[in-house]
Amino acid sequence: MDVITRRATLLGLLAILLWSTSVGLLRSISEHFGPGGGAALIYTLSACLLCLTQGLPRPTALTRRYLLIGGGLFVFYEIALALAIGLAHTRTQALELGMINYLWPGLTVALALLLNGQRASWWLWPGLLLAVAGVGRVMSGDGAWSPVLLWRNVQDNPLAYGLAFSAAAVWALYCNLTRRWGGGKSGVPLFFCATALILWIKYSLGDEPPLRFALSPVLQLLFMGGSTALAYAAWNFGIQRGNMTLLATASYFTPVLSALIASLWLGLMPGWPFWQGVMMVVGGSLLCWLAIRRY
Repeated sequence: MDVITRRATLLGLLAILLWSTSVGLLRSISEHFGPGGGAALIYTLSACLLCLTQGLPRPTALTRRYLLIGGGLFVFYEIALALAIGLAHTRTQALELGMINYLWPGLTVALALLLNGQRASWWLWPGLLLAVAGVGRVMSGDGAWSPVLLWRNVQDNPLAYGLAFSAAAVWALYCNLTRRWGGGKSGVPLFFCATALILWIKYSLGDEPPLRFALSPVLQLLFMGGSTALAYAAWNFGIQRGNMTLLATASYFTPVLSALIASLWLGLMPGWPFWQGVMMVVGGSLLCWLAIRRY
């Protein structure tokens, strides 16, 4: 591996590390500023930094389908995930909702078969089932797994769980349609601006209390806004110049890293069933990836 490839690969790994901090920080920022206000502040700061570092793409430079449909899916995903974690009744529930998001790798592969004519081996379906079962194990808490218990957990906060599952499905759809319609161009800075605008409209129309600024949450906000912009830039460079096989493999272990960082940050100690479910999600995602790698 030459010097440029090594540096690009390291930057890609840095992006994975930065993205892994998002669940814990989203939750703690939302606890101080509120679900809508916290998310609006995060995406406003990230949008500004992305525009400064990558520039704001001209809408005319993007295909209409990618701009409207792809952009709509992107905005929905970001808002749904941020609000799902912010609306969690407890920090433990926020951790569960964050893990639901990691169904998207397996769903992306499954949708690629339908939308992009992707070929895959039979490993895809056991991998997808294993990932879904892993999410179910995470949601079952420390008790024995049962459909009744899972349904009871969903009924405790149907909006948050609905948003989390929708986010995973929508991001998988976005990944596939971007590949078809993106034309090698990125509208991410523009999409972040749209996300921030919609979140501010939601905040102004809602009944959340006024924003209160304090040193600790402001520092968290600055870190998350900066890390989001840096992660997108680092990942883009990493997948263009780095070791793509290594980065792809490493990215599938993001749920483990994300759960570990969020647990430490939020002061949680999930039991063995939770970590068992996380590893099932990772294993299922890896099986889905291996099912299409040879093709």
